[in-house]
Amino acid sequence: MSSSARSLSRAGTALRGWRPRQWATAGAGALMTAVVIGVPTDVVPSPLFSRSVPVPWWNYPALAVTAVLAGLVLSTYVRRPSPAGTERPPRGDRLGWLGGLLSFLAVGCPVCNKVVLLLLGASGALSYWAPVQPLVALVSAALLAEAALRRLSAQVVCPVPASA
Repeated sequence: MSSSARSLSRAGTALRGWRPRQWATAGAGALMTAVVIGVPTDVVPSPLFSRSVPVPWWNYPALAVTAVLAGLVLSTYVRRPSPAGTERPPRGDRLGWLGGLLSFLAVGCPVCNKVVLLLLGASGALSYWAPVQPLVALVSAALLAEAALRRLSAQVVCPVPASA
């Protein structure tokens, strides 16, 4: 069995063992992520923010995938009962944060991003940054999926003794 198949198997085992508290955290984390990323980027319409460029169709599935994966990653931080004197090693922490940040940049308005405007100007943002944003969304989803797999797999792997 390959290491990726083993990771998927372990992640599935971890998900089957989740208690309602983990699932509630995953749902709340997904909702929170959708709001925190979707409202400022105006993918989720609100009177607080506006967008100079219409929202492309792919922003909606990208935000949904990001929200679900981020909810799963966030819920892996909920403490689970473990045998006394053991702890599970955290893995995938940085990947989750980087994936969330990239998702924010991917679904954001290309001409509303001040850094992109400074570097490329308005026409450059539309000509160069906007076409790259779907690829950034894919990289973001891949990083979040890897973070989720690592953290879920770590919940199933034999725990490491605290004294080691």
